[in-house]
Amino acid sequence: MAGEALQDCSLTGSPVAMQGMGIIVGMTPPPPPADNANDPNYAQKIRAIADQLTAWEGPIVVISHVDPDGDALGSTLTLARALRRLGKDVTLPMEPPAFLRFLVEEGELSGPLDALPDGALLAVLDVAELARSEGAPHEGAAFVLNVDHHGTNERFGDLALVNPGSAATAQMIKDVVDALPVTWDEALATPCLTGMLTDTGTFRYANTDRDVLRAAGDLMGHGVSYVELTDRLQWRPESYYRMLGAVMDTLELPFGGRATLATVTLAMKARFQGANDDSDDYVGVIRYVEGSQVAIMLKEHEDAVKISVRARAPISAQAICIELGGGGHVAAAGAKLVGVTLEDAKNQVLAAVEKELDRHPS
Repeated sequence: MAGEALQDCSLTGSPVAMQGMGIIVGMTPPPPPADNANDPNYAQKIRAIADQLTAWEGPIVVISHVDPDGDALGSTLTLARALRRLGKDVTLPMEPPAFLRFLVEEGELSGPLDALPDGALLAVLDVAELARSEGAPHEGAAFVLNVDHHGTNERFGDLALVNPGSAATAQMIKDVVDALPVTWDEALATPCLTGMLTDTGTFRYANTDRDVLRAAGDLMGHGVSYVELTDRLQWRPESYYRMLGAVMDTLELPFGGRATLATVTLAMKARFQGANDDSDDYVGVIRYVEGSQVAIMLKEHEDAVKISVRARAPISAQAICIELGGGGHVAAAGAKLVGVTLEDAKNQVLAAVEKELDRHPS
């Protein structure tokens, strides 16, 4: 992506020089803008990010959020591969879900880091809150880069680029790689397109627009087979489908059918070994119940209940999950309730859903 360089800003490792463009320094984030506005300096910051990464001579650690999804893996893997081609020392600590492991080559990922290497640049992708990052601590970073498309992002880091209008963080990383002195090919384009596909529901969700379709078309032009990739992303083990039947038996239609709710219990996960990693997309099944405006999936863990929410306009999944201490997008969001029973979690979720539905009477 073309973009003019930041004026009067030196990218030699001094974050203070970048304050004039609204770039957050000193790891003291202000509250995010209430209107989830796109970054007005998007092109300039893309150029600044590319220049900073190109000039960085120390180690680079790339991380994303807990429970990584297609956008988390796709965006981080694309950036890590591009930087390694520039001769950078890159570490990507992540454990992806089973259905995405086909994207990863041997030795590309590492286990979690207890501490950052000395002089490391930490690139945090697709993470709205540092507390939800995983793979490495942020303490001790020489420079923190924050690239994300969540409107609730805290704007942390020495250089923060937040653009809720982008369908996926991978779409933003495509712009970064476009600005790097590397050549696109299938190995770079495949994980990048994966991030866009998974966050748009294969271009079926409300965040699908001309920009993301154009970006996807560019990536297909670099050798990615759209048909083969979309087919491969749907593969699941036998246990996934057997557990799906049990999950559908829990289906409820509260609020006169305006909502759908289903549950994955610990007992199910114990019964259907191998389905655990891929159960999150069950919420994508129940969102298509006719008449439903919001779909809720409760996933029981040993010490918490994970909540996934999908919504149709004008209902906001983001508003529901913020009420529960989580966050995300208007169409898709999530939260985690720690130390509660499944029944307590269900009651809290339904109260938050009712509050949002009352704001938009049918």
